[in-house]
Amino acid sequence: MSKVVGKQDLIPLMQDGLVIMIGGFLACGTSEKMIDFIIEQGIKDLTIISSDTSFVDKGTGRLIANRQVKKVIASHIGTNPMTGQLMNSGDMEVELVPQGTLVERIRAGGYGLGGVLTPTGVGTMVAEGKEVMTINDKDYLLEMPLKADIAILSGSVVDSFGNTLYKGTTRNFNPIIAMAAKHVIVEADQLVEPGDIDPEYIMTPGVLVDYIIKGGHDD
Repeated sequence: MSKVVGKQDLIPLMQDGLVIMIGGFLACGTSEKMIDFIIEQGIKDLTIISSDTSFVDKGTGRLIANRQVKKVIASHIGTNPMTGQLMNSGDMEVELVPQGTLVERIRAGGYGLGGVLTPTGVGTMVAEGKEVMTINDKDYLLEMPLKADIAILSGSVVDSFGNTLYKGTTRNFNPIIAMAAKHVIVEADQLVEPGDIDPEYIMTPGVLVDYIIKGGHDD
């Protein structure tokens, strides 16, 4: 069964207040077509979970520049000065999470785990309000799982069932967020038929994917 849809088919998913995970690292491996679509829909009060906030004019940074985001959960924001400005003015909440901790919190959400124990942040402001557990005489923070309403992936080669291959560093957070959302949307740079991707190279299995949109500006 083909999961390929047009952007208009995704309109029922779009609403204010969504929690959205977006793949990519500094917009490498980010679905710019879906960013365009979210901007077109004008939905607001979004919580964005991503590795970073990219740049003002790329990736997740465009949603922030358009003032559609109320909260960001990310590992760094330094490449996007607008993120820092909105955080300092109190117009947008920013939760900074060490990158390894962030990916493990997402993994915990996707795999049904109760949380992640990490020594990173113990004794710092990162630990404020969090449970500290001592195991074998070492302190760990209990970091809670992260889940989302929608995960947006960008695949290099995708078949019509949703099996996805990522080339090079575009892989980054994409396979992890595919596990942790109610609805998974992938933008396909190249769309092929089932069986055209060597099973050894499938990085996100199609069973996790709900919708596929073609890359480019054809719809």
